[in-house]
Amino acid sequence: HQDVAATGRLSSADPNLQNIPVRTEEGRKIRSAFIAPESDWRLLAADYSQIELRVLAHFARDAALQQAFADDLDIHAQVASEVYDVNLEDVTSDMRRSAKAINFGVIYGQSAFGLAKSLGIDQQDAAEFIESYFTQYPGVEGFMDDTLRDCRKNGYVSTILGRRRLVTDVRDQDSLKNKRQRNLSERIAINTVIQGSAADLIKIAMINVLKQLQTGNWTARLLLQIHDELIFECPEDEIADLQEMVVHEMESAAELEVPLKVDVKTGPNWADCEPV
Repeated sequence: HQDVAATGRLSSADPNLQNIPVRTEEGRKIRSAFIAPESDWRLLAADYSQIELRVLAHFARDAALQQAFADDLDIHAQVASEVYDVNLEDVTSDMRRSAKAINFGVIYGQSAFGLAKSLGIDQQDAAEFIESYFTQYPGVEGFMDDTLRDCRKNGYVSTILGRRRLVTDVRDQDSLKNKRQRNLSERIAINTVIQGSAADLIKIAMINVLKQLQTGNWTARLLLQIHDELIFECPEDEIADLQEMVVHEMESAAELEVPLKVDVKTGPNWADCEPV
């Protein structure tokens, strides 16, 4: 369905193949039932790496965030290094987990209360993490402020392709004592720009990949889109060429301020796809 998710993401039904579980043992067993059509065929999954954070870096034009992607760093570890003020090699798994929560929490307008609850930490510590994040990456807060001001003025936000979504009830940001406490409309406005733009990019990639499959001498087929991921089936002897073509088309779907990156996995069934 193209017209169910308000951000512009595709959705599916009857059955909802975008919601087949993956993190549980039962989910993996379900996924193992989706198999390549012949013994000498394989499934190939191509997934945009951290696409929403890359879109955020593009729009925010924050030099530090963009440099981290340009250098192909582990973005969560890099943010942890900045927020905790430690060297990259000294970042612990707990620090990285906190930074990951902050990275995605920022996109969805998470409050200090929400971050504290998700991490199981004190609310004051969570507030300090958020403050430190915006200090280290000032372009992110500037982008959010500008997005909300434009939305309040125009009555809508736009994705990277200019697709508009009407959003009302955005407050005057300059009059707020704590503008980081976003209301629902403000969270929707910011999230639509980021998630909606990511949806635009993978739709462009799907169109370009399909053109290649239709004009070239391919046996491979595009089966499924799951938000930031495309699933294909193809003969084993086409895997290498298919991977090269798909990665090229996905990474060149648009020219952003940061590079797009695609991770690829292959396997005989959906559960047993392994990184290439």
